[in-house]
Amino acid sequence: MIKLLSTLGLILSFGTTSLFAQQTENNLEKATFGAGCFWCVEAIYEIVEGVEHVEAGYSGGHVDNPSYKAVTTGQTGHAEVARIHFDPEVISYEELLEVLWHTHNPTTLNRQGNDVGPQYRSVIFYHNEEQKEIAERSLKKIDESDLWDDPIVTKIEPLENYYVAENYHQNYFENNPNAGYCSVVIAPKIAKFKKEFSHLLTENPKF
Repeated sequence: MIKLLSTLGLILSFGTTSLFAQQTENNLEKATFGAGCFWCVEAIYEIVEGVEHVEAGYSGGHVDNPSYKAVTTGQTGHAEVARIHFDPEVISYEELLEVLWHTHNPTTLNRQGNDVGPQYRSVIFYHNEEQKEIAERSLKKIDESDLWDDPIVTKIEPLENYYVAENYHQNYFENNPNAGYCSVVIAPKIAKFKKEFSHLLTENPKF
């Protein structure tokens, strides 16, 4: 009875929508990965089961509130990253890392294909010590496997700052499927991912 009254009190205080949003957010965890152009990384994780939201952003640099134009110079220290909000009851951090290793080249320093510069570096920004330990084990496992011929150069660093990218970068592939970069670079990545990781796909992928 006390629990019921307490719940009713919360509903009256916050409204049912706000309470639901608050509870949903509290059930989610975050992961932040840099793996080349954030348009690519965002698009891949947007179709993973258990991932509730993905946003493009910047992290790891020394400039506050950086702009895309500034980050592209390679002088801000920031990497283009994807911030992934996921439900650990549905998909684990280990599985998110497994996706990461298979959907970009973690052996090329400051480069993914034709995208060159420190802003495109391969990096895992951990949110807590547990993520750090999991990332280190995962990297070691992949480095010792035959997935990649060359050594892994991915950095594992603490998350010290994070800035959401400009609105036009959000859901970029979904909003611009026919753009040159999307059709030539991102679409093939998604097709390969859907083929190799069908067990991790959402029930109805949006692309």
